[in-house]
Amino acid sequence: MDFEPDAQQQAIAEAVDALLARHAGAERALVLQRAGAGDDALAGALAEAGFLDVALAEGGGPLEAALVVEAVARAAGLVAAGAQALVAPGVLGRGLDGPVALVDARAAHAPVRFAAQARHALVLDGERARLVTLGAGAAQTVASPWGFPFGRFAEGALAGGEPLAPGSGARLAAWWRVALAVEAVGAMDGALATTVAYVARRRQFGRAIGSFQAVQHRLAECKVQLEGARWLAREAAWRGAPEEAAGVAASFALAAAGRVFADTHQLSGAMGFTDAHPLQVWSTRLPALQLELGGLAGHRRAAARARWQAAP
Repeated sequence: MDFEPDAQQQAIAEAVDALLARHAGAERALVLQRAGAGDDALAGALAEAGFLDVALAEGGGPLEAALVVEAVARAAGLVAAGAQALVAPGVLGRGLDGPVALVDARAAHAPVRFAAQARHALVLDGERARLVTLGAGAAQTVASPWGFPFGRFAEGALAGGEPLAPGSGARLAAWWRVALAVEAVGAMDGALATTVAYVARRRQFGRAIGSFQAVQHRLAECKVQLEGARWLAREAAWRGAPEEAAGVAASFALAAAGRVFADTHQLSGAMGFTDAHPLQVWSTRLPALQLELGGLAGHRRAAARARWQAAP
């Protein structure tokens, strides 16, 4: 894997960042969070520009899709980009029109990210996955403090659907883990950037608190964790989400998320939990990502299972 983006990847990254600068950001996310809504306008702009289908485009692929998903999360976009741009193409080999919800059948009664906005659901149901096209009213919005819009599916809304090929359950789980890792990286990046900006201007004892070595060390450690998570997630996407790489990427990223959440909030003080400070736009998403697909323990079990079952 080349750590330097090629010309095509650089162009994709610059173009999606330019679009996100116009259509996303912390202030917009706060308004949508209060309403429990997804960002339909941003989703439409990303789709129209072809960013949600970049995994299937000529000159594109899953790594390019991961760059898009990471950028959306870093810009605090409230779009199911991970599911639509990474997971659906990885599992189905094709795109899906409209938002996609990812559902674990073992916890289908629990609130699901983007459930009320989704047109399709990819359901992890044992060894095989199912694709369910959702009708109006399939899910109701659920109030949540965790940064994303959540919904709960109505009884029977996820029944039936199109059973996918044998082994599709494992593929869905692996790509889901990659998407979680990539989204966590983007959210951590946003949280860390806003914290660095805050400590650079917040003054105590006659100087910026960011000038104190203890603060710098903690931020540097967060940056190291973030970069490790970033490259593990990108590698897993580039390799096509093998089970071990996906489990390692998710477990490392979501463990790092706990560290970044704790340190950015401690360095920002109580201000970071309020609407007056943008930190919580990114940080509150991290605990939500940590809970999906069995959480940190589930990702670690998946990585260990893939490693030791494959051993001679």
